[in-house]
Amino acid sequence: MKKIYFILAFTAFGFNAFGQKTIDQRVSELLSKMTLEEKVGQLVQYSGFEYATGPKNSNSATVLEEIKKGKVGSMLNVAGAEETKKFQELALRSRLKIPLLFGQDVIHGYRTTFPVNLGQAASWDLKLIERSERIAATEASAYGIHWTFAPMVDIARDPRWGRVMEGSGEDTYLGMQIGLARIKGFQGKGLGNVDAIMACAKHFAAYGAAVGGRDYNSVDMSLRQLHETYLPPFKAAAEAGVATFMNSFNDINGIPATANKYILRDVLKGKWNYPGFVVSDWGSIGEMVPHGYAKDNKEAAEKAMNAGTDMDMESRAYMAELPKLIQEGKVDAKLIDDATRRILVKKFEMGLFDDPYRFSSEKRQKEQLNNRENRKFGREFGSRSIVLLKNEKNILPLSKTTKTVALIGPFGKETVANHGFWSIAFKDDDQRIVTQFDGIKDQLDKNSTLLYAKGANVDDHDRSMFAEAVETAKKADVVIMTLGEGHAMSGEAKSRSNIHFSGVQEDLLKEIAKTGKPIVLMINAGRPLIFDWAADNISTIVYTWWLGTEAGNSIADVLFGAVNPGGKLPMTFPRAEGQIPVYYNHYNTGRPAKNNTDRNYVSAYIDLDNDPKFPFGYGLSYTQFKYSEMNLSSTNLKGDQSLNISVNVSNIGNYDGEEVVQLYIRDLFGKVVRPVKELKGFQKVFIKKGETKTVNFTLTPENLKFYDDELNYDWEAGDFDILVGTDSQNVQTKRINWTK
Repeated sequence: MKKIYFILAFTAFGFNAFGQKTIDQRVSELLSKMTLEEKVGQLVQYSGFEYATGPKNSNSATVLEEIKKGKVGSMLNVAGAEETKKFQELALRSRLKIPLLFGQDVIHGYRTTFPVNLGQAASWDLKLIERSERIAATEASAYGIHWTFAPMVDIARDPRWGRVMEGSGEDTYLGMQIGLARIKGFQGKGLGNVDAIMACAKHFAAYGAAVGGRDYNSVDMSLRQLHETYLPPFKAAAEAGVATFMNSFNDINGIPATANKYILRDVLKGKWNYPGFVVSDWGSIGEMVPHGYAKDNKEAAEKAMNAGTDMDMESRAYMAELPKLIQEGKVDAKLIDDATRRILVKKFEMGLFDDPYRFSSEKRQKEQLNNRENRKFGREFGSRSIVLLKNEKNILPLSKTTKTVALIGPFGKETVANHGFWSIAFKDDDQRIVTQFDGIKDQLDKNSTLLYAKGANVDDHDRSMFAEAVETAKKADVVIMTLGEGHAMSGEAKSRSNIHFSGVQEDLLKEIAKTGKPIVLMINAGRPLIFDWAADNISTIVYTWWLGTEAGNSIADVLFGAVNPGGKLPMTFPRAEGQIPVYYNHYNTGRPAKNNTDRNYVSAYIDLDNDPKFPFGYGLSYTQFKYSEMNLSSTNLKGDQSLNISVNVSNIGNYDGEEVVQLYIRDLFGKVVRPVKELKGFQKVFIKKGETKTVNFTLTPENLKFYDDELNYDWEAGDFDILVGTDSQNVQTKRINWTK
């Protein structure tokens, strides 16, 4: 007992059980030695000089001098063991020798790129997603990087918004689960391990709800909608120990997120008691001036700091203005101490004070230069992110002995494009990225022939290549068309009002279809596209997203049946832009449309079906799955009882395969209207042909909770529908009653 009291007493005085100072004590001691200017310096982040991910403000010579004076706390876009070591050496010339943090947008891989994030979400495989971020963290940390600006956990219901490619789609529950898997992958066994990097939950908050799907645009919504749909992934991230948060560019109900005291101080640092730090997005503090919320950078710095933004990324507002604002009494010095403390804690946790160069290892960097195991995993992950949308004539999987195959389209021999947007560029990308042509050719029999014709460019009206493409198609037994949008047509600042195939690609497809040859259409994109003509007229369609370093091999594995596709859509695919936003968990309205023919005085378009082209959760397989009637442990529950749900899923086809079994609920009546269905669980199961597996789910009252109009979070007694199925539309339903 005396030993326990001794340990507790030691800890209370700032020591751990081994007599060493705790991080909190070390930070307090350091803070006591720092000048105001040095504290503010820790709140400053600049970009490196070769690569920028936003409008560049920094003068290189000035930045280098400021680092030596301890006026910079972090750099982004500085990578490589040698380069980061040079910058760190400058920081260690400062009076207190406080090391720098190096941040980078490690979004869907580093040296090895994986599918764009929305494509990863289509795998519905949390273990694969976590492993991809574990690999990304291992590679990035070997290049001297401490911190990634990921995951993006924004919920997005508008595919016109280019940044949907960076997130996990439209559903709060799915997005929350994927966000947690990403954080776990990035941060590994904990900060301080040399292969763990700090994760960053972004963009806080509601960025995915930008009006009209236009990037950086305003967001106007009720606080109930904010808390119920857009904040849960962030709350889960905070509870999971994500190291940092990043502001969003948008205003929320008229207040820019960067200076939104309600979400930053009241919710994040207050109600959620979040201990990490908040970084602005690129220049978002200074951008409050054109927002019309601050008259100049000085007022912007005042509002951002008072609201709870700890670090200034590339606005040059904090260093220039905060000391004056403190002298004038407009910013409390305690807020500077709190922000500085939060940042210093992370530097200590990362072990940078003990060894500032521990991440700058040329040996580790060389080991990760072309890691074969990482590439092997990238190939697997790519294939399992592909979604089979149509296979009406069972053209797929193709035989490897098909005599003549034609690959037609602008993406067939692309290299760098396979990275997708938000990827790290390396000088040897053209040589190391597997093209679709090479991936397909490598799996065809030696006696088979693979023909190629580009057919069209990605985004112009040049039809001069049509004739060659048609003649190439006529020579083939099967034609693989590779169409979509360019890799740089989705991502930040890549909003599109027209999300059809760009240029004359659809016209090319129509010309090839006239040949009568069997067509397999592959769609390359970072978002849901609209392709109604193809969806109605082409029997075989595969959604391949942008799959990364091993794209060509991943695609060929699916086309030739080495992998049976099991991906499911994480976003609803609209029929036309006029439907947008369209999402599965909408409200019913007082006049719901009961079918697509009677549109008289109901909530419907008179010229378009309400139903999407492809619903949330949709995806086919080369095999067929049959669901038994679901079994419920009870149809009448009370209080804190649990509802157990089971369903047998049988593989009645000719191939082994994976199925994502999805659980939804509907709360039929409430204080506020509830969605027509809400995802509450999913399981991805591998089932051999002829085999049956039982899939079990459990629901508790916690799964029934929602926010009412006064932001009370609770559940109500009443009737609920339980829905289980293969996608959000193809479900079976049973009703239960749950009383308190």
